[in-house]
Amino acid sequence: MLQDLNNSTICAQATALGQSAIAVIRVSGPSTFEIVSRVFRSRKGLQLDQMKGYSLCYGSLLKEDGTLLDDALLSVFRSPASYTGEDMVEISCHASPYIVSEALRALVAFGCRYAAPGEFTRRAFTNGKMDLTQAEAVADIIASETKEAHKIAINQLKGGFSNELAAMREQLLHIVSLMELELDFSEEDVEFADRSELRSLLDKATSHIGELISSFKLGNAIKNGVPVAIVGATNTGKSTLLNALLGEDRAIVSSIAGTTRDTIEDTMNVGGILFRFIDTAGIRRTMETIEMAGIERTYYKIKQASIVMLVLDYTRQDDFEESVRNLSINLGGGEQRIIILLNKIDEKPVIATNLFEGRAPESITPEENISKVCDVISDIAAGNNIAPLAILPISAKKKTGLDSIRTLLAHSQQEAGTGTESVLVANLRHYTALKEAYDSLLKATVALDEHRPADLIAQDIREALYSLGTIVGEISTDEVLENIFSRFCIGK
Repeated sequence: MLQDLNNSTICAQATALGQSAIAVIRVSGPSTFEIVSRVFRSRKGLQLDQMKGYSLCYGSLLKEDGTLLDDALLSVFRSPASYTGEDMVEISCHASPYIVSEALRALVAFGCRYAAPGEFTRRAFTNGKMDLTQAEAVADIIASETKEAHKIAINQLKGGFSNELAAMREQLLHIVSLMELELDFSEEDVEFADRSELRSLLDKATSHIGELISSFKLGNAIKNGVPVAIVGATNTGKSTLLNALLGEDRAIVSSIAGTTRDTIEDTMNVGGILFRFIDTAGIRRTMETIEMAGIERTYYKIKQASIVMLVLDYTRQDDFEESVRNLSINLGGGEQRIIILLNKIDEKPVIATNLFEGRAPESITPEENISKVCDVISDIAAGNNIAPLAILPISAKKKTGLDSIRTLLAHSQQEAGTGTESVLVANLRHYTALKEAYDSLLKATVALDEHRPADLIAQDIREALYSLGTIVGEISTDEVLENIFSRFCIGK
């Protein structure tokens, strides 16, 4: 397969399978024009091998036996000015599964082979049309479900991430070259690399890489969905809230405590950002083994979530203190955002007359009571070192207050840094390599401060360069490439 990568001519359907108006069949490789000319006839008698690149031709698509299969439009791309860097053709025909199948059968019969997943993009990478981060961005663009995920992928495809890495590698290469030059003149005891300049460069590179590493949490959340844990005591309406937000019956709703025993997850686009909502088991004291396991998963999801929505029951105000305290104990720390939801405001509450300086219960309006209860919750949160983004009164059952939740969720991520043009790391492979480069540069900094020999400092910097090189594909293995491109769809 590896030896055959650029020697064979490949074909595949580039559009989605199934019936639709148009299907596109892509062909790329050294024998593209020769093979395609046997299954396509121009209505004007044009010869395919004489057509210019970036030109279109209308004609007949033929079966293997030469009989008419369909009317088709041919797009011609000549090497190196094509997606793959090779001679390439795209055949646009009607998207009948039969037509596409017969066309591919004919192409294979005349010398093509079926493309492997991601093979067209892999050839583009191999032929220098894009680096590895840009190739990965192609898959991310196809998979993007929201505006923000698309923005990250398109920035990477345009080379935003690659350009930042290239600038850092160029500076590091310059300084390590000077240090290695010193080794050639070690007997003369000279220094070509100014140590103060080197320290400044290392600090700058380490800081920059640290910022990219820190951006992974946000970038990965935007790409895969910002994790939002819906937590609280049993029967506070967590599953009802999940169903209301998603607009479908995703979770079982029951008045029986402990119905939800495992996490239930689903995603939703809110304001151009993908959120991954996680309904969790209700927290309560129990000796039931399965329910206990579910509650342990709840604690784990609380720690992993970027946003935690604590659901309180308006009619069970005695539970507030314990619920808030449980949340405080199990938070993961860092920059988690907390939203407290006062649910079931449509139900009759217990009027806390002590909050109204002796006023008669019948004189207290529902709005006044809700406001006072929210104040009490705010005081409890502050007493447990929790500063919620908001305390929102809602009714998940009546779908009251859901728009306020959606607005708050979208706003929370805009404040977190989305909507900017800065580079965000959203790929785990990139994150891992950046961590390795960061650690190597920290070692180089320590070695420099301790006045260790230049060859040891240079080795640490070379290891950082190696890690950065693996990101863009300047240093790669066939195993890594196979793993990356196997995740692509066939035809891309």
